[in-house]
Amino acid sequence: MSIADDLARIALQEQKLHFSAFDEETAWHLGSRLRSLALERGLSLVIDIRRPAQQLFYTALRGTTPDNPEWVRRKSNVVFRFQRSSYAVGLEMEQKQSTLQERYGLPLADYASHGGSFPIRVRGAGFVGAVTVSGLPQRDDHNLVVEALCAELSADYAGLKLDQQEE
Repeated sequence: MSIADDLARIALQEQKLHFSAFDEETAWHLGSRLRSLALERGLSLVIDIRRPAQQLFYTALRGTTPDNPEWVRRKSNVVFRFQRSSYAVGLEMEQKQSTLQERYGLPLADYASHGGSFPIRVRGAGFVGAVTVSGLPQRDDHNLVVEALCAELSADYAGLKLDQQEE
């Protein structure tokens, strides 16, 4: 898929994947689903779900390093700043041949426009938080989050996921 195709698909994901309500219990279910998927597949991930200034779910699985929580922090900062998927923001920067630092003056130490963080939205309320994973290549991080969101929201993952990139 081209960058334009990926951006269109991510925009569709962001449009479709909205909760009717989101609270601590919802965060626990989503985080637990992500953790189960990671354990079933033998993945080493850090998983974080948060509202502004409030962490609701966190786990670090075997094989992760201190770098993973830093990636989570930096990717979720992108979602909180732009209220868009960190992967979409990164693809837009790639398309514009720019960086967050060049375009917006955002320090790379605090912002990472790499895949793996996705906005949590509630119908009628809008943006309320972010779900973030770190540990896989960025496209796989993004797809894993979308897969878990689709499962939680009874959405068609096959119709929403990003296709594998050609090597």
